[in-house]
Amino acid sequence: MNILGLSFFYHDSAAALVQDGVVVACGEEERFSRVKHDHGFPTLAIEFCLKRAGITIDEVDYVVFYEKPFVKFERILLSTLKTFPKSWKVFRESMLTWLTDKLWVKSILKEKLKLDPKKILFADHHMSHAAASYFCSPFEDSAILTVDGAGEWTTSTMGEGRGNKIQIKQEMRFPHSIGLLYSAFTAFCGFEVNEGEYKLMGMSPYGKPKYVDKIKEVIKIGDDGSLWHDMRYFSYHYSPDSTLSPKFIEKFGPARDPSRADVHMDEYYADMAASIQVVTEEILIKMANHLHKLTGSDNLCMAGGVALNCVANYKILQQTPFKRIYIQPAAGDDGGALGAAMWAWNDLLGNEKRFVMEHAYWGSEYSNGEVVDFLKKENIPYTEYDDQEKCTDFVVDKIINENVLGWYTGRFEWGPRALGSRSIIADARSEKMKDVVNAKIKFREAFRPFAPSCLMESVSDLFDVENPEEQYPTRFMLYVVQVKSDQIPAITHVDNSGRCQGVVKEFAPQYHRLIEKFGEATGVPCILNTSFNLKGEPIVETPRNAYNTFMRSGMDSLVYNNSIVVTKNGH
Repeated sequence: MNILGLSFFYHDSAAALVQDGVVVACGEEERFSRVKHDHGFPTLAIEFCLKRAGITIDEVDYVVFYEKPFVKFERILLSTLKTFPKSWKVFRESMLTWLTDKLWVKSILKEKLKLDPKKILFADHHMSHAAASYFCSPFEDSAILTVDGAGEWTTSTMGEGRGNKIQIKQEMRFPHSIGLLYSAFTAFCGFEVNEGEYKLMGMSPYGKPKYVDKIKEVIKIGDDGSLWHDMRYFSYHYSPDSTLSPKFIEKFGPARDPSRADVHMDEYYADMAASIQVVTEEILIKMANHLHKLTGSDNLCMAGGVALNCVANYKILQQTPFKRIYIQPAAGDDGGALGAAMWAWNDLLGNEKRFVMEHAYWGSEYSNGEVVDFLKKENIPYTEYDDQEKCTDFVVDKIINENVLGWYTGRFEWGPRALGSRSIIADARSEKMKDVVNAKIKFREAFRPFAPSCLMESVSDLFDVENPEEQYPTRFMLYVVQVKSDQIPAITHVDNSGRCQGVVKEFAPQYHRLIEKFGEATGVPCILNTSFNLKGEPIVETPRNAYNTFMRSGMDSLVYNNSIVVTKNGH
């Protein structure tokens, strides 16, 4: 049975194909369209999934949309009517978009994919999140926590998965939302909502949590992690372009000028970032502790955009009774496409739970032949190695000599993290590499940290995490932990932390071998890893994307499939 899951119309449109309960392909539309956070219909992602599986749309049994449009429209309509006339702009824009497109998902699917309407299904937004995590996890029973901005009405859920069924036990509803609270402070600190939340998290260690009590004056937190907002301070429920009301500005001061966010730290806003991070962690830990009491499970599955807060994730493991956490690598709305398909196979159709997402490599790939064809067509000089070990030796030598390389191999990663398929790599031992990669290659904020990739078998030697092989978030770069070694300053953040990735040989053999040989040469089996893209662009997809990005950056060499090398001087 072929089930195609889709998410689109909000942000990070995506498609995922599941065959007989097993994932075959997943991809975000932005990778193919080259439009950052593309929210349009995922035509290219669908084409990729079908091509990867070797099937046509006629062979798909069900297409499942990741949420219920009419229920979401109900929330928007009632919320705008309740706050009218302040919400008249939201009402006007919502009517234009919803009555022309967003409400008619079923008709759009029928038209664009030529589908029999009987094949079209709709999942609840937070059920899609829950399913994306639990049905991809190694657990046969687990507590489930989903937290984001908002789905239809729901902003977070507490539930439980057993076998092929998920039961939602409790939920929190709009406008009260951890995700929207964090986004409000993202905007206040000068970053773009739905884009800059990870920047806020990265800035928080530079500040001190001086304003925790002040933030708590505009919200209430229950012992179970339930959250209430004093809506006088927020405007996201009635404004199309602002999340902060005049009362918020009156209490906290003027929002930071976005033009300063790229070049200045601004102590007050760093302190505010630290404060909202602490508040968020407190809420999530209370939620997790309450959920453990509800379920009694030692396992926790997390999903929703807030589950990408890697700092909070590891503190949940440390400060709650849960012993194992699973977070699917595309925890946000893109992952909802996968969750919708997995929910249909498991919960709705009652089939056996039979899949574990052990790795994130579910995107497209290009063979050496395809790479060479591109390079020859464009008259680009290259070196091809018959012996992969010799190519690896070349890369290791370049890294040791403080070169920065583009690393392009295998299938691209599902989710926002580069995990050694579409990565920019450098020497984690060289303190200056952080500034070099930020300023000359990524062209991004100087305070942003870089992630380390190390051998899974060496994670505990370099980082303060026990049994990393049992903690799947370590594979997906979804924990921020303390760094134990003073030999890797380029990936060590200002608070001595790192968002480490443990590389598993079975699933990333070329990347694992590279780090292994680097470790043999230096005694440090760990390299700096960041996503293969420039600021404001999606991660590269095709060999051409990779080459164009390489040429517009300060990278020294580009390695395709660990055997084809392009350098700036053609050697």
